[in-house]
Amino acid sequence: MAKKELKRKRIDNLNNENIPQPEVLPAKRISDEPPPKKIKWINKQRVLVFATRGISYRHRHLMDDLKTLMPHHRPESKIERTKNLQVINEISEMKNCNKSILFEGRRKRDLYLWFSNISVGPCAKFLVENIYTMAELKMTGNCLRGSRPLLSFDENFNTKPHYGLLKELFVQIFGVPNHHPKSQPFFDHIYTFTILDNRIWFRNFQILTEDGGLAEIGPRFVLNPIKIFANSFSGEVLWDNPSYISPAKFRQSLKKNIAGKYINKVEQKVAQESSKPKESYSLNPMDEIFKGDPLKKAIELQQKETKEVQANESGKKKKIKMRLGKKIKKTNSKKKKRN
Repeated sequence: MAKKELKRKRIDNLNNENIPQPEVLPAKRISDEPPPKKIKWINKQRVLVFATRGISYRHRHLMDDLKTLMPHHRPESKIERTKNLQVINEISEMKNCNKSILFEGRRKRDLYLWFSNISVGPCAKFLVENIYTMAELKMTGNCLRGSRPLLSFDENFNTKPHYGLLKELFVQIFGVPNHHPKSQPFFDHIYTFTILDNRIWFRNFQILTEDGGLAEIGPRFVLNPIKIFANSFSGEVLWDNPSYISPAKFRQSLKKNIAGKYINKVEQKVAQESSKPKESYSLNPMDEIFKGDPLKKAIELQQKETKEVQANESGKKKKIKMRLGKKIKKTNSKKKKRN
């Protein structure tokens, strides 16, 4: 039995020697090869991006553009406007999201954006102006889907405390986590946030060269800050914009100005007609003597003068007759009284 076992071991060793063994990978990696992705990613930022019912098609396209730019987002169906906004905290916790972006549409024309840090706060409300989507712009820039962006902020973000708070909120929401499963491990586009006219201007550029050559991709929009709340969709108001005017009031003021212009025009016309003279210019008939044949004009003037003289004489005769008739009536009435 021992001899048979020894023979089997020798045959197995010979068979193993004939089988080709796998090659060992080199310790160094070629630079052209993509780096291996880590299985675990530490920064687990998930952003819930959704909207309320009733937004327009342009606002919906803007929301879709932001979803394509943010590989770490989570979608959600629309919610009713009648619901309390604090329900969003529960929805985001169910989706394992710690940030949220809410698109709130009003009157099919106004768009409000909510950026919130779930369960802790703060929360910021913005009015979105000058919206241009990727389909409308038709820019030459392009970037790989899921690549990580560089965030560029204006120096004015360090001047005031509420701008610093918004800067940190934007960094946590728009910044793609490193080694995210749906992201690419390199940077090829940049987000710029600039402050101008008390508003935040958002632009998206492609990085063309290392020297700083850029090409705009889109989308474009301007954020007009309204309020900053202490908690997520609730709490005390940390900051309120004193120069903010709602778009409904702005449109109402424009209508009033247009109505005021019309009323002023009507009043000016009435005043002009009331103060307008009946005769704009008294013409001198002697000025037309030298127009045409002077002899004919002289004869016409003589005829006019004779007619006027005759009319005056006839008027005088009528007046004399009237006076004589009145005197005769008075004398007759006196005689009757005497008798």
